[in-house]
Parts: sequence; C-alpha cells; structure tokens
Amino acid sequence: MERGTSRTINDEVRERICLIARTSPADWKITAFSTWSPSQLAEHLVKHKVTVAISRETLRRILRAGKVSWKTTTTWKASTDPEFIAQMHRILALYDTPPADGRVICVDEFGPLNLMPRKGKAWGAVRRPLRLRATYNRHNGVRHMLAALDLATASCTTASARASAGGSSSTSSRPCEPAGLGEKLYVVLDNFSPHKHAKVRAWAAVHQVELAFLPTFGSWLNWIEAEFAALRYFALNGTDHRSHDEQNAAIAACIRWCNARADPKTNFAPGSPIRQWAEYPAKAA
Repeated sequence: MERGTSRTINDEVRERICLIARTSPADWKITAFSTWSPSQLAEHLVKHKVTVAISRETLRRILRAGKVSWKTTTTWKASTDPEFIAQMHRILALYDTPPADGRVICVDEFGPLNLMPRKGKAWGAVRRPLRLRATYNRHNGVRHMLAALDLATASCTTASARASAGGSSSTSSRPCEPAGLGEKLYVVLDNFSPHKHAKVRAWAAVHQVELAFLPTFGSWLNWIEAEFAALRYFALNGTDHRSHDEQNAAIAACIRWCNARADPKTNFAPGSPIRQWAEYPAKAA
C-alpha cells in the first residue's frame, strides 16, 4: 500500500494535520498567501515531515473526520461601553418580563433602500439560474424605512422616509398603541444621535414613553433585527424594483402577511451565552 494514504496515517498524525490546518500561514512565517489551499497545505505537511506525499482527497477526508471545515471569516466589533452589561440586562428584562403597566416596542431604521437589482435565492431549473441586470443607476435617490415592532402582538408598523429626512423613529412608535388605552411604552432603540435629541426626550416624557437604549455595538439585542433579516430575504432579495413606490409596496405587502400570522414575541435568545455574561467578553466566542 502506498504510504500517505488515509489508512497508513495514525491518529496522532491525523490530529496534528487538523491542528496545522487551523493555523494561519502567517504563523509559519509564510507571506505568499493568507490561507491554505489543499495543495499548499499538503506541500507544507510534506516539507515539515508531518507525513509523506498526501493527496488532496486524503487530506480532505482527514480534515472532514477531524471536523475541520472551510468557513467564512467573520468580524467582531468590540464595545467599549462601560454600561454594556447593565444595559443588556435591562433589555433582556424587558423581553423576559414585560412591564405590567405598558408594552415593549422595538424600533429601528431599515435601509438604505436603493433601487437596484438584489441577488437572492429561488426555485428554478437545474443549471438555469434566474438572471438580473448587472448595471443600474441611482437617479431616484435613497429611502429609509422607520419601523416599530410591538412584542405583545409581534405586529410591525412602518413609515418610509427620504435619506435627508433625519427624523427619529421614536415618534413613529406611538401608532402601535391602540387609541384610548393610555399604556406606557418601553421603547428599545439604538444610539442614533436623533434618538437622544432633547426634543425626542421631551416628547417621550410627555407621552409616557421610556427610552431603553441599547449598549453601543449591541444592535443584535434589538428584536426587530430578526424581522429585518426576514424582510430582506423574502421581500427584497431576488428583486429588481424600478421605483420606490413599487419597492415600498412589496415591503408593505410582506409586513402585512407577517403581521397576519404573528405570535407574541417570547423567549429571546434562550440558552445563549449572553445570559451568563458577567462582563463583556474580550473577543468573540
């Protein structure tokens, strides 16, 4: 049997191969490339006498058995907010135990909404992908959507604004309250500067609205972000709207469909490590 095949490589060597595969070429003073290709990794293993000649297929099998896979690099934006943990637990408390004297509303801006072809996924014939134009212009400006999510009903209320409008979405959350109930609103929102404007704070004080600000770089704590992800996937991806009216109509139709089938929002991130955070982690887990 030829040496270097998977059957002649013992467990210790397999473990070392997987360990090296998880390193960066830079760790070995290699500057010609920033990540391993199968052939480059195989050459490196032979050069350092980890194993003799090894095929790419054998290497692939070893890595797969060792649960080493090809992954996309992600980013980690650290927060320097000294109140991160306190603010995070305040938001989680609003989600877990909504106040008896009112309701929790999550608000945010969705956009920018350009008029452009957007890649997406759809069912189609094998090897016959749907085609969208690759060229477009930006002559019709940009819009942003202001949205408010009522956790008690999971219904979403939206309004469209031009990019130059500059208004706060805080004022758009009040329509989520049925007329005459007089409930207090607990509004979860980010640190966009207009949200903290003196006029917004004064308006909130008059209208029984408590502003619960997210910690910096903590947008993932805003429950409405999950709704935005679904909106991008189902209402925008794979489309090529030619006017803002057409695009707004598609977004509104998707929201109406979701609202008609929505259940109250409960159990935010159950079992997530954030539930055990006592301090902000130094890096991503």
